[in-house]
Formats: sequence, C-alpha cells, structure tokens
Amino acid sequence: MWRLAATADDDDIVSMCLSLNAKDPGPYSVQPAQVKRTLSKLREDPTRGRALVCEVAGHPVGYAFLISFWSNELGGEVCTVDELFVLPDYRGRGLGTVLLEKLAEAEQSLWPVPPAALTLEVTARNHRARALYERLGFEGENLAMRRRLMPQRQHRD
Repeated sequence: MWRLAATADDDDIVSMCLSLNAKDPGPYSVQPAQVKRTLSKLREDPTRGRALVCEVAGHPVGYAFLISFWSNELGGEVCTVDELFVLPDYRGRGLGTVLLEKLAEAEQSLWPVPPAALTLEVTARNHRARALYERLGFEGENLAMRRRLMPQRQHRD
C-alpha cells in the first residue's frame, strides 16, 4: 500500500500536491516545478527525506513527503511528515493511519532508521486531519513560524 515513490509516479504526485494545496492551502502557493524539484532532491539526496506513494489496486491514491532533521530537544532524528494527502474517494479507509503507524513502528522500507519522534503541521481549518493526528497520539499547540527567503533568493541545486 505505502511504498517509495518511483519516477513514474511524479505526474500523479504533482497532481495530488496541487489538489492538496487548492483544498487546504498553506501560507505559500505550490507550483508543479517546485514539486518536481522536491522529488528530484529527495531522490538525489535520500538523507534529506523520502517521497512515498499510497497505491490501491495498482493506482496511486495518495502521497507523503517525509523530511529528516536532527533534534537536540527530541534526542535524535525526527521524521517530519511535510505533506500527507489521500484522494477524497479513498479517505476514511485508514490509509493515513497505516502510514503513521508504520512510521512509528520504524518500518524501514518507508523510513531508514527508527525516528526519535514524528512531527507534522496541520492547518487550523483541517479538523478531520487534526482529529486523526490527535487520535494517533500527536499533540501540540506550538505556532510554526517561518521567514521565507525564496523567491527573493534563487536557490541553485
């Protein structure tokens, strides 16, 4: 069901990512070239994270971007669920739950080392996702703050 994304999945992932950002936009818009750059970067340097696809009956129905960082506060490597999306017709079937539980169990086919913690962000208006995350033991009221340096700076990879 959840597996590492292949190059052949890129168009489906881009489409799903644009759907996610249309329905539940974050603070910045996402463009197709940006998604493709993320996929390329994760394949080029897997220590940064992984792109996953959820497949049902041979068809991609969801994706996740998992990003790695080391946390002194949490005492080890953290797996951040940067994006998680399942197509509307496949929601409520436990697909997101399966992914998050496998990550918590340190399923190495999805994440290479046992993480010290799983983190994620959810928009305030996404009540359904927040209920899922809380049911699975996620907690927190921290405010994620950021200062975007792009597009003022051109990043070259």
